[in-house]
Amino acid sequence: MLTPKRLETLLETFAGLRIGVVGDFFLDAYFDCDASLDEKSLETGRTCYQVVRTRRQAGAAGTVAANLKALGVGRVDAVGFCGDDGEGYELRRAMAAMKLDLTHFFCHPNRFTPTYGKPCYINAAQRNSPVVIELERLDIKNRRPTPVVLQEDIISSIRAQLDSWDGLVLLDQVSEANCGVLTSRVRRAVLAELRRRPDKIALADSRERIHLFKHVMIKPNQFEAVQVLRDRRQTSSMKAAEHARALVRQTHRPVFVTLGAKGMLVATDDQTDRAPGVSVSGPIDPVGAGDAASAAIVAAMAAGAEALEAAHIANLAASITVQQIGTTGTASPAQIRRRHREARHGL
Repeated sequence: MLTPKRLETLLETFAGLRIGVVGDFFLDAYFDCDASLDEKSLETGRTCYQVVRTRRQAGAAGTVAANLKALGVGRVDAVGFCGDDGEGYELRRAMAAMKLDLTHFFCHPNRFTPTYGKPCYINAAQRNSPVVIELERLDIKNRRPTPVVLQEDIISSIRAQLDSWDGLVLLDQVSEANCGVLTSRVRRAVLAELRRRPDKIALADSRERIHLFKHVMIKPNQFEAVQVLRDRRQTSSMKAAEHARALVRQTHRPVFVTLGAKGMLVATDDQTDRAPGVSVSGPIDPVGAGDAASAAIVAAMAAGAEALEAAHIANLAASITVQQIGTTGTASPAQIRRRHREARHGL
C-alpha cells in the first residue's frame, strides 16, 4: 500500500521537476447557455441557444499540462502548435495563464487551432450556475498534413530539451494521420531518442496509434489493448493482464492499462499488479480523467515512484477530476492527500 508518508515524500518532490508535454493542444471553448432563454430562429425555425457565459481552457495535451501544474510540478514545457487565428490567441492565453513555458509552442499561419466547441446547458437558478448537460459539440480540426518545416521545428525542440526533462508525456489526440503534432516523422524521431535513453520517464497516450509507440511507457484502456493485439475474445480481468504483459514485450517499458472504475493494471518485465480504483459517489464526468492519470503517472515516476505507486496516485487524481462536472478537471496535492485518507479509512 501507498503510505501517507511515502505519498507526502513524492508530492513534495514535484516542485523540483521539469516535465515536457509534446502533443496536440486543443482549445476547449465552452458556451454556457440558459435553456429558459432559448429562441426560435425566424429564418430556420431551429433553436437559437443563448450564451450567458463563456469559458476557455487548454484541452487534450493542455489538460495533461494543467494537471501537471495543479500537482505542483515546478516547470512544464509545451511543445506543439496552434493556428494564427482567434482560437490560437485564446489557447495561448489559457496556456500562459497556467504558466506553461511556450518557448517551443509554435503559431503557424497554415494551421487551424484544434478546437472543441462545447455548448452546455446550465442551471442558472443554482449558485455558480453549474452545467447540467453538454449539447452537440463543434470540432475544428486540421485535415491536411502538418507542414514538414513545422515537423522539423518540433523535432529540433524535443532534441534540444529532452535531456533537461525529468519526465515526458506524448499525447496523440488527432485521429487524422499526420495532421497533428506526433506525425510519423516526429514519432520516429522522438522514439529513436528515447530508445537511446532507456531510463527516461516517458509515457505515450494515443487514441488511434498506441501500437506504434515503442521504447516508451504506454497507457491504453483495456479495449484499446484488445485492438492493438487483435484479440477477438471477450475481455476479462485475466485477459487484460495477459494483454498488458504482451504489450510490455512490444514496448520494452512498463504498461498501464486503465480499467475504468476498477482501477489500473501495471505490467513490467517482472510482474503484473492492479491498483484498485477509488470509489466515488454522486454524478461523475469522466472527460479528462485519463489525462489526469497520465500527468500523475509521469510526475510520480519522475519523483522516484515505482510504477505501481504511480498507478495508485493516478487513480487518486482521476477520482477527483471525475467529480468536476462540465469541465476537464485537475487534482491538487491537498485533494490527493484528502482522497488518500478517505480511501484508507473507507470514507
